[in-house]
Amino acid sequence: MCGRYYRRSDKQRIAEAFGLGELDGLVLEAAPSYNVAPTTTQPVIVRDHETGKRRLEIMRWGLIPFWTQDDPKKLGISTINAKGESLLERPLWKQPFLKRRCLVPADGYYEWQKLDAKHKQPFAFSLTSQGPFAFAGLWERWNAPSGEVVHSFAIITTEANELGAPVHDRMPVILHSADYDRWLNESSPDQPPVDLLCPMPSDEMTKWPVSQDVGNARNNDPRLCEPG
Repeated sequence: MCGRYYRRSDKQRIAEAFGLGELDGLVLEAAPSYNVAPTTTQPVIVRDHETGKRRLEIMRWGLIPFWTQDDPKKLGISTINAKGESLLERPLWKQPFLKRRCLVPADGYYEWQKLDAKHKQPFAFSLTSQGPFAFAGLWERWNAPSGEVVHSFAIITTEANELGAPVHDRMPVILHSADYDRWLNESSPDQPPVDLLCPMPSDEMTKWPVSQDVGNARNNDPRLCEPG
C-alpha cells in the first residue's frame, strides 16, 4: 500500500519536472510536504481536454466515488489506494481508470516493516536519482450535499519489487517520465494502459530507514525523510 509520501519539490520544480510552464498561485497547496497523509489536499496533474496540455489541480487524497450520498467518512472503506490488478473488475475504480487518470507528484514514499508484534521500522523509498517522479493516480469529481464540488484522487498500487518486498508486499505504481503522456491520454478507453501497472525496477530505486516521528502526521519537516 501507500499511506504516506513526501514531496521535496516546490511548485517551480514540479512545473519543470512535468512540463507545466509557469504556475500562477497555488503557493501553499503545492509547497513541499515531508509527511503527506490521507484526506489532505495535494497537487496532482491532469490532462486538459481542451488544450491537450498538462494542468496542475489541487485534490483531496482519498477518492470519493461520484455516487456518494452523504459524508465520505461513512463509506466504510479506504479509498487512498486502488489495487492495480483489479481496476477493471471493481465499479469503484473502473470508470476513473478508463476516463480520469492523473499523475501524483512525489519525491519518495514511506512504508513500515513489521519487526515484531509491537514494533515497526519506517523506511523511505525514492528513485536513485533522488529527483521528482509521479505515482499513477485516478481521480473523481463529487458533488457534495452542500453544493461544493470536490475533486479527489487515489494512488494505484502493485506487488512490491525486490527492494520493497522485505518491508511490505505492496508498493505504489511509479511511472517513467516517458509514459506520462500515455497515462494521461484517455482518448481510447477501450485500450487502457494496463501494461504500466507494474513495479518500478529495483535497480532504479533506493531505500533507507527513517525516524519513528514520521508515524505522526502532525510532524512535517525535512528531517523526516533523512536517514534516521
